[in-house]
Amino acid sequence: MADTQTPGGQTLLFLTDEQLRKGIEAMFFAYRGFTADPDRILEEYRLGRAHHRALHFISRAPGTTVNNLLSILGVTKQSLNRVLRTLIDDGLVESRVGTRDKRERHLFLTESGAALEQELSTAQRERMRQAYREAGPEAVQGFRTVLEAMMDPELRHHFNRTRDDGDE
Repeated sequence: MADTQTPGGQTLLFLTDEQLRKGIEAMFFAYRGFTADPDRILEEYRLGRAHHRALHFISRAPGTTVNNLLSILGVTKQSLNRVLRTLIDDGLVESRVGTRDKRERHLFLTESGAALEQELSTAQRERMRQAYREAGPEAVQGFRTVLEAMMDPELRHHFNRTRDDGDE
C-alpha cells in the first residue's frame, strides 16, 4: 500500500491487486462469521437469511410498506412475498391495510417477531462489539467509511435514512 500526494494536496491510495484480493477474501470470511450466529438461531425456526433481513428492516421501520421493503432488499416481489407469507404464517409479522391507500400493506413485527429479531441482532451486535473493541476507534470509523463508499448511491440513500431515524 502506498500513499501519494497530488499537487492539490489530496492523498491517493494505491493498493496492489493482491492487497485488494485479500480485502475481498476478508469480507467473505467476515460475512461468514457475521451470519454464523444468526444462522444457528434461524435454523431452529426453519428460517433463512432473507427472513432475517426482512425482520431487521421491519424492526428498524415499523409500518414500512411492502414496496419500501422491496426497494431496500432488492429482491423480486415473488421472493419477498414467499418470505413475508412465512413470517406472517409463523406469527412473526403482521400486515395491515394502509389507512390512506387501501392497496398498501404496512408491516409490523408481532411480539414474537420482535423477540426473534432482538435475539438475532443481539448475536450480531456482540460479534461487532468484540471486533470493534479489538480494532480500536480509528479502525471503526475507517471500516464504516469503506462500507459506505462501497454502497451504490440508492442503497446509501436507504442506509442514511435508517441511520438518521435511529442511533448509530
